Amino acid sequence: MEFAETLQLMGAGFLNALTPLNLLMMIGGTAMGIIIGCLPGLSAAMGVALTLPLTFTMEPETGLIVLGAIYCGAIFGGSISAILIHTPGTPASAATAIEGYQMTLKGQAGRALATACYSSFWGGLLSCISLYFFAPALAQLALKFMSAEKFWLSIFGLTIIAGVSSKSMVKGLISGALGLLISCIGLDPITGAKRFMFGQSYFAEGVNTTCALIGLFSMSQVFILAEKAIVKRARAAKFSDKIWLNKEDRKLIRPTILRSWIIGNIIGILPGAGASIACFMGYNTSKQFSKHKEDFSHGSIEGVAGSEAANNAVTGGSLIPMLTLGIPGESVTAVLMGGLVIQGLAPGPALFTEHAGMTYTFFAGFVLVQFFMLAIGLLGCRGFAQISRLSDAILIPAVTVLCFVGSYAIHKNMMDIVVMLIFGVIGYLMRKMDLNTAAVVLALILGPIGEKGLRNALRSSGGSIGVLFKSPVSWVLIILSVISIFAPILMAKMEKKSQDNANKGDPVEA
Repeated sequence: MEFAETLQLMGAGFLNALTPLNLLMMIGGTAMGIIIGCLPGLSAAMGVALTLPLTFTMEPETGLIVLGAIYCGAIFGGSISAILIHTPGTPASAATAIEGYQMTLKGQAGRALATACYSSFWGGLLSCISLYFFAPALAQLALKFMSAEKFWLSIFGLTIIAGVSSKSMVKGLISGALGLLISCIGLDPITGAKRFMFGQSYFAEGVNTTCALIGLFSMSQVFILAEKAIVKRARAAKFSDKIWLNKEDRKLIRPTILRSWIIGNIIGILPGAGASIACFMGYNTSKQFSKHKEDFSHGSIEGVAGSEAANNAVTGGSLIPMLTLGIPGESVTAVLMGGLVIQGLAPGPALFTEHAGMTYTFFAGFVLVQFFMLAIGLLGCRGFAQISRLSDAILIPAVTVLCFVGSYAIHKNMMDIVVMLIFGVIGYLMRKMDLNTAAVVLALILGPIGEKGLRNALRSSGGSIGVLFKSPVSWVLIILSVISIFAPILMAKMEKKSQDNANKGDPVEA
């Protein structure tokens, strides 16, 4: 794609994103994401899964903008409860709680929240640079993939999410295998033969991906919350200082934000890591380079900035492998990939050729969402702090209703609710056994792609398996797949080391 053409698409994308409907959706999606993020027990993936049915009737670019806004808002929203009640709303804000809550105890909650807002904004905004410049180039490379390469690409994607996210090679592979088995339900894509349909014509097109997503990520969480005693959240600390940073504070955290942006962006682009690792690595790096190390563990704005800039920088980076290669690096992008499939779009080069207008509108919306996140965060943190107090007695029935309504709304079919409940139970049991629900979702999406690639490659070669090992790209993907299977060992050590370093000297909560 020529540079001039790319600039033209970027300009057209911003014009489309600035329509009143899209702007309204950005505001609503960002606010909803922040609410989800600041509620301990919920997650960005769960929020995106619950919202998927609402996007079904929207234009594809508008639906993606809503999901992207919830993603970004939820990652930032986790910092609010982390700072005010020492309970991270999402795992991505675990490191933020270390310094943020100490600032709250010192009467500097407003300063801590402003640091989180400011750092999240710049981390997310700078991550859009790589989204704009790396994604089209990677999509051009993906154009060279034939049937054999598509097969190995699907295998690579499965090994990444199944292995790294579970931190256990065996459990990750079991999760992926379960997802592949479920993906076989329906009519054979080549011959049309019935497979595992149990006499139900409902399963002719396979398992409804949206219902599976809602069940695995949302309904399973309801079951987890319901089995515990009703939890009343700690009262959010009251604060009187302004949610604002002065010139000296902004100057102090600027280098930290730039370092954390690079760290978070790289972690986001590399499938399998995610925001929870990025926040600790960003925090550790801010401590290592700080000229005020004595402030750490006692309320350092550099620590808050390092964590929040890194976890928000993951958002733009993580979209690159998902959009170009169909390899989501974490559970949130796996759900976002499900949103693409629901809209009838397949991740890959077509998003940058046939659907380039839609893709660049989404990119532009993703940029604008960062500005709305900053504005809503600075203006609404006091209100969102009260939302974080909602007890499970309210949360459980509210999420349950959303699960039922969302599952039924798409096709108005009661069987969709039954499927959602079945996957809710499956997700609950998987969480109990420490298996990876994201791997199941990914297998549901990548399984058919890999199957078609394998069978078409074998048909074209007259059944010779050698066709799978002919191209250099195939061998690269094979090697990467083997490496990613054993990556959990390395990633687990990295995360444990980062957490241990971050928690050294962390004072006992007052």
